[in-house]
Amino acid sequence: MRATRGAMSNLTIKIRGMHCAGCAQKIEGILSKQKGVREARVNFALGQAVVTYSPQEVDVLSLKKAIEGLGYKVSEVDESGIPETDNEEAKELKIKLVVSIILSSIVMFISMHHLFPWFSSIPSKLLFLILLLLTTPVQFWCGSQFYRGAWIAFKNRFADMNTLIAIGTSSAYFYSLAVTLMPVSVFSRLSVERGVYYDTASMIITFILLGRYLESKSKVKTQGAMQRLAELKPKIAKVQREGKELDIPVEDVHAGDIVIVRPGEKIPVDGIIIEGSSTVDESMVTGESVPVDKRVGDEVIGATINKTGAFKFKAMKVGKDTVLAQITRLVEDAQSSKAPIQRLADKVAGVFVPIVIVIAIITFIVWLYLPGKGRFDYALLNFISVLIIACPCALGLATPIAVVVGVGKGAKRGIFIKNGESLEMLCKVDTVIFDKTGTLTHGRFEVTDIILSANVSASELLTLAGSCEKSSEHPIGKAIVRRGEEEKLRLLPVEEFIALPGDGIKARVNGKNITIGNLRFMDSQNIDRGKMGESIKNLLEKGKTVIFVAEDGYLKGIIGLADIPKEDAKSVVKELSRMGIDVAMITGDTSRTAWAIAGEIGIEKVFAEFKPDDKRNQIKKLQEEGKIVAMVGDGINDAPALTQADVGIALGTGTDLAIETSRIILFKESLKGVSDAIRLSKKTMRIIKENLFWAFFYNVIGIPIAAGVLYPVFGILLNPVLASLAMAFSSLSVVMNSLRIYRLNFV
Repeated sequence: MRATRGAMSNLTIKIRGMHCAGCAQKIEGILSKQKGVREARVNFALGQAVVTYSPQEVDVLSLKKAIEGLGYKVSEVDESGIPETDNEEAKELKIKLVVSIILSSIVMFISMHHLFPWFSSIPSKLLFLILLLLTTPVQFWCGSQFYRGAWIAFKNRFADMNTLIAIGTSSAYFYSLAVTLMPVSVFSRLSVERGVYYDTASMIITFILLGRYLESKSKVKTQGAMQRLAELKPKIAKVQREGKELDIPVEDVHAGDIVIVRPGEKIPVDGIIIEGSSTVDESMVTGESVPVDKRVGDEVIGATINKTGAFKFKAMKVGKDTVLAQITRLVEDAQSSKAPIQRLADKVAGVFVPIVIVIAIITFIVWLYLPGKGRFDYALLNFISVLIIACPCALGLATPIAVVVGVGKGAKRGIFIKNGESLEMLCKVDTVIFDKTGTLTHGRFEVTDIILSANVSASELLTLAGSCEKSSEHPIGKAIVRRGEEEKLRLLPVEEFIALPGDGIKARVNGKNITIGNLRFMDSQNIDRGKMGESIKNLLEKGKTVIFVAEDGYLKGIIGLADIPKEDAKSVVKELSRMGIDVAMITGDTSRTAWAIAGEIGIEKVFAEFKPDDKRNQIKKLQEEGKIVAMVGDGINDAPALTQADVGIALGTGTDLAIETSRIILFKESLKGVSDAIRLSKKTMRIIKENLFWAFFYNVIGIPIAAGVLYPVFGILLNPVLASLAMAFSSLSVVMNSLRIYRLNFV
């Protein structure tokens, strides 16, 4: 189990013994009634409950007892929040399935004794007794879980799939038992055909166990994201304490410890490099396969892989505070949440079983007293068929299993979806609004243009400007120095340096007076622009920042800088447009700069010079017009807009506040995650609708056939054994259909 600190805590409880949506509903209901529980969400597909509760009002033991009081078993979840793999239930199912298959096969063979002449020498009474002895272990040991579940349901005044199976198979078994033990004369007086249905009872249990076993094996695949996260967690860390290097369990690393990482090792916890450099594979977080260069001062993330050099870092976040632990909680909570579309399935499942029981009873009565055709054996078999074919497992699995797979698929791609509601809402989005700085652009200045006076080279101008700017903390100065470093220029010593905020700088280099700054500063220093007027105008029209470099009063050249768009911004905007989604930019930057960037990447709608509240109000206005809006941002000033939007999408490289207020987090700088998330949402919702359609269609068609509506015209009756087989594989088909989400290719 997992708890978090604060007035309200979250607890994840792994539950064994849930077999349908009705089970999940009852557990959810009993937990919600506990004093101090604010919210309880039970996921049938994952077999777990996520409870938000007040530790001051209710303790964990009380919550466990409430679940166990319904007859379900509770297993632990470790402190990291990653559930331990629980194969005990699958192993038990496998043993019972094998026994059931062996005994039921023999029962089926003996039940066909009329096909084999040598069986005629054996008295029917003896054959019935043999069948009884073989069927009883199947009925009451292999099928014990159905009786246990039905009894729990009865005690708590509800009915579920266990009720249907227990009533159906018991009807066949106990009628056969009566035939076996009671005199023949009794059945003659009642004008009832004297036949046994041990094969029906045993084969129904066998096929349902088979379906449940295959379902449990398949569901393991749907939890692949959680298992991969569990496997990512490093076990050992090498730390430096009191001058010694020690290998200790990761759980014993404390914030402030100095951790040593060598090539090929996993980084144990989150921290900041203090010595050395390397390249790190961060694909587990970002989904990007290209390693990232790391040097002193850079952050490293626990569970990522060090590729080349060795380095030391200071541990900053450990235990539950690491990025891996946060991602795990995010994926777990999302997979446990319910999409709004699931409410329909839950409501139907809640009343489904009682309705089926009523239909089965009506079927029995109609067939028993049908004029000219009334027969007890037909009435019994059709009664059983209706009960067995109507199992609501597929209905209960339709939505949660697809949400689990969809969230897992996204996590593998670096797309972290906070809940099922966000996953569903995302597919309805018709408008995507991007913040500019740090979202569509890199969020830093880059040198884009160098325009020179006569007899001056680009390297000479950059050397001069870079030498003066190397002492500057201004983003423009850093951009010029960075460009000089990229071109491997040797910067010159600066003899004097004066920074003039808002204007520029003055310095002396090689005995000459250097002046660097904006147009207003150059005019105040009476520096002639020469023939560069047209070039300056062109740069300003493109929304670029223009920096002038003069030596001893003469202009040597100008440098154009801009916050350039991310490499994939244009292609993502184009892809969203192809999907029929309106794309807009919203920014606090000037209109000229905003339109320049928008024109470069193909955005035709721009909201410029907007403050944080203006951004939120603009989104609200679009929503009032009927738009479903997704907002993509990364900064503190984006938080109000991310909250207002129908779906807030934050870049994982952004601020904590932006991430906290969003519904979807992209743990990489690439914008491709926006279109990928929308495509994933559309695919998942399509699968959910397919699952629900087939679950409803299966019952709408199957129940009337089982009741015998085809018999008057076509002479067709559904054998209960075939009904059990169909029921078992209907659940399996929903799981397998949901796994198709894994085949979604992101282009």
